[in-house]
Amino acid sequence: MAPTCFPKHLKPIEPQGQVLLQQERSKATFDIKHLTEKIYGRHYLETKDRILSILVNDPVLNDKSHRYYTGRNIRFKKAMRAAKRMAELIKEHQWTPEEINIADMLFDEAGPFRLHRSMFTPTIEGQGTEEQKKLFLEPAQRYEIIGCYAQTELGHGSNVRGLETTATYDAATQTFVFQSPTLTSSKWWIGGLGKTATHAVVMARLITNGKDHGPHPFIVQLRDLVSHEPLPGITVGDIGPKFGFGTVDNGFLMFDHYRVPHVSLLARFSQVDKITGEYIKPPNDKLSYGTMVFVRANIVMESRYVLARAATVAIRYSAIRAQGSDAANPKKIMNKVGVTKTVETPVLDYMMQQYRLLPILAQSYACHFTGEAMHRMYYENQARMADGDFSYLADLHASSSGLKSLTTTMAVAAIEECRRACGGHGYLLSSGLGQFYQDYLPKATWEGDNYLLTQQTARYLLKTFRSVRAGKNFDKNFSAQYMTEYLTHPKAQCPVTEANDFTNPETILTIFKYRVAFMVEQTVHGLDVEKRTWNDMLVEIYRISRAHCQLIMVSNFFQGVFDDKTTAGQSNVISAALGDVSILYALSTLEQEVADVLTSGYVAPAQSLLLKQQVIATLKKVRPNAVALVDAFDFPDYLLNSALGESQGKVYERLTEMAEREPLNHTSVVDGYDDYYRPLIHAGKSNWELDANGVAHLRGYLDDARRPAKL
Repeated sequence: MAPTCFPKHLKPIEPQGQVLLQQERSKATFDIKHLTEKIYGRHYLETKDRILSILVNDPVLNDKSHRYYTGRNIRFKKAMRAAKRMAELIKEHQWTPEEINIADMLFDEAGPFRLHRSMFTPTIEGQGTEEQKKLFLEPAQRYEIIGCYAQTELGHGSNVRGLETTATYDAATQTFVFQSPTLTSSKWWIGGLGKTATHAVVMARLITNGKDHGPHPFIVQLRDLVSHEPLPGITVGDIGPKFGFGTVDNGFLMFDHYRVPHVSLLARFSQVDKITGEYIKPPNDKLSYGTMVFVRANIVMESRYVLARAATVAIRYSAIRAQGSDAANPKKIMNKVGVTKTVETPVLDYMMQQYRLLPILAQSYACHFTGEAMHRMYYENQARMADGDFSYLADLHASSSGLKSLTTTMAVAAIEECRRACGGHGYLLSSGLGQFYQDYLPKATWEGDNYLLTQQTARYLLKTFRSVRAGKNFDKNFSAQYMTEYLTHPKAQCPVTEANDFTNPETILTIFKYRVAFMVEQTVHGLDVEKRTWNDMLVEIYRISRAHCQLIMVSNFFQGVFDDKTTAGQSNVISAALGDVSILYALSTLEQEVADVLTSGYVAPAQSLLLKQQVIATLKKVRPNAVALVDAFDFPDYLLNSALGESQGKVYERLTEMAEREPLNHTSVVDGYDDYYRPLIHAGKSNWELDANGVAHLRGYLDDARRPAKL
């Protein structure tokens, strides 16, 4: 039985996708390569190209075709093979952490060693003593032990203080006794734990001399290093199928009076005296905040990648996919013999498609500039803390919490919007968006639930507002500055008189600042004067965090574009193009949040109508650069693994090629036909007869005078 194949001589209808994408790229007002270098830097691009060449030429890592066609058992086994091969390449090429991250990004599969590299070894490096690094970190770097990070429990996630697993110090044996006292104390969701990890960093409540000191990190061996069987006192396994992440063995873990040695407590900051069991506090409990800021800055930058990747697929495909005709502006092409004819309109030319997709493209650039700013502020703050100055930490930590919530929520919504914007073909896994969406979704809940995190941001802003209003806060941080401006001019009015006024960055920033400060003031009044409960105010608290972080993103985007003093050559035209994108991000955000904008009283209803007009005008300015702006993110086809986002525009060829790979098409008759279909079809075969062409008809049909004897 032959496999199903499409006729190779057939081509898609004219104009071909390659031609359409080339036309789009020729419209760009800037050199795409120059913008790519501005985004990443030349060193990063050279490193990425070198690593990409290694991966695409590797016999294990080059082929991703199985990902859309196989079940979890096969995918997980292949992921194990890929994880081993990646570990070999890391050792062979002596890749740095940055190079490993690039390789992981390009391979684009969350494998069994993901948490080993991203959480297990960094935790030991950051919180372990030199002795512990020798004992655990060095073997982990050689992959002689494989680790994971076991914090979340069945009953507790974001509330780390509520974790139930205990580690009680027994001074007589100089061991910690681990216990899972309840069903909900089971560690749950731990990546790499189910079937892979030999060790774990376990967050457990440290109890010594009868006192509970809250969650602390421990290195715990889970499995025998020869047989890989769980050790006595350990219950461990995989939590089962998930919405995505099929190649990660997320696991559960429970302890039954399981003992680990004294050296297991990561002791760079907190210690337990080996003889007396006395607890020794860390020198400063704020030090861990810096690490959280760094992690969340990385999440913001990753959101840039997610938004840009989804936009790349949808915008490229929308430039090729033709539907209907715009009567007011018909699209014409000249064929090979010089005849001009009208063709269907690419859907990217329709305003509604631009309204859906171009703001997502703008969000990706906003995340880029904000991620860069967060990294810069993180390192500046680290230097300040080293000198004993912790004054900027609270502001930075609060903003990073809210930004994690905002950007991951944006990214999740954007992937789905881009998938829908691709029409029916977006529902295919071969679009490259379905599995991508599944695997990104957990970001909205890990590293802090997106709604709980916003309380950290809002609590800080409320405290800052109270201090500024009382004249007690003289910090020069961003939050205090815009609140001071608001309190100085509480009855200010927006100066906009025509739509084009909404292209002034200072005007836009003032609207964002006034909106947040007004919302904060109203919430402080609700809590302090009206005596409303925190719980009753949670919706307003969420909106405050969202508004504050949108202000941060607009501010960082404007600074990254309009504070660039270069006015020559490509830098100038790039800044002009990005300026349009930054205005689009700001205005589309204001339009989305127009209810809160109007409630503040700074913007009048008539001005909001002008805002809507300017959004449409700005979409028209960004449209010619749309494909070039996604091209600048430089995602190789190896990464995208998408028929719709293919860089050369061969969308329909790729769709049919990927359909041929479907295992159901490897034979012309499906396995199971004889058992399940044949009995039904042949049960009534006596009622059928064949015509002269061998086509079956119901008996008597051919005798009907109204039908010819031969069809």
